[in-house]
Amino acid sequence: MATVLDPPVLTPETVISDLPNAFSRGRESQDLFFFESTTSTFPENGIDFEIRKCPALLHKPHLPTPHFNASVSPDPFAPPYPAGLLIGELHGEDDEKYVIMLNKYRLVLRIILTNRYCWKLTKRRTKRGQTPLSLDHKSQTTPPLPPDLVIAYQLLVSARKAGTPFFAFFNCGDRSGASQNHKHLQLLPVAADGPPVERLAKAQNVDVEATPFSIDRLPYAQYVRRLPTSLPSAPTDTLYETLTTAFLQLLDLAVLAIRHDPNEHPRGPPSFNLILTLSHMHLIPRSQEKYVLTQTGEPMSINSVGFAGMLLVKSEEEAEAVRKEGILSILRRVLDRF
Repeated sequence: MATVLDPPVLTPETVISDLPNAFSRGRESQDLFFFESTTSTFPENGIDFEIRKCPALLHKPHLPTPHFNASVSPDPFAPPYPAGLLIGELHGEDDEKYVIMLNKYRLVLRIILTNRYCWKLTKRRTKRGQTPLSLDHKSQTTPPLPPDLVIAYQLLVSARKAGTPFFAFFNCGDRSGASQNHKHLQLLPVAADGPPVERLAKAQNVDVEATPFSIDRLPYAQYVRRLPTSLPSAPTDTLYETLTTAFLQLLDLAVLAIRHDPNEHPRGPPSFNLILTLSHMHLIPRSQEKYVLTQTGEPMSINSVGFAGMLLVKSEEEAEAVRKEGILSILRRVLDRF
């Protein structure tokens, strides 16, 4: 397998424009695995949820919740990078560097935006008294920082200009449905009007744009902030300030919800799901990662994509169980402590 140590530096525009070539490279190199899937709409409470069925997942090994400890979990985002999955590198605010990669297991087009490794001094000393350098990365328990939000939003803007809309999401913490310890955001293609939850947010009446709100038709804790319509064309400084303010507002509300029931909430850093579109930021606090289907006894790991209104199943039997139990009920149960 060919690998790359130093990715080429790109812009958000060139990342999006290179996607067709990137997928061709991935398929040709066999670094990228494509799984056939079908989608169906499941209407519930006036919401058109999406259920994606992928039978190939029945043969994919079950991956446990990752250890959120860099010394324990293997890291698929560590350099050198597989040439067939690598797109390039973006440089963000505060000298942050991000490696842009394709998801190895492709069901639909998915981009992984991961913080690049940096060198750090270790406390251990060599026999000669030297302090060695080691590679380090940020953990998925670390909330997204302002530069992370800005670079993700800039990619969304570039994707819309190219006629290929995406939404971004971040699974934070060990109860969020995160699959890797290495801090990363992901981008997923979507219809022009956004994922199901975004359509609900757009329809919600909001008196003051800068005030967070909850979507009336969702029976669980979720906090949303509407973003200015002028934001896609705003300068970087405005992006930085607006996205940071919105995220901190939503995070404060989530922390208050967690503190409201401290006996039920597991100790440790809070877990939450973050969904970002050009028009809204959504944040959902989490109390548990998985839901066990009553009909099949199979656990389902729910992440941000599920809360965007798009669930992934492995078989028609599992899809039928989801329809029978109801998607809203499933989503409520993985955070019903709130």
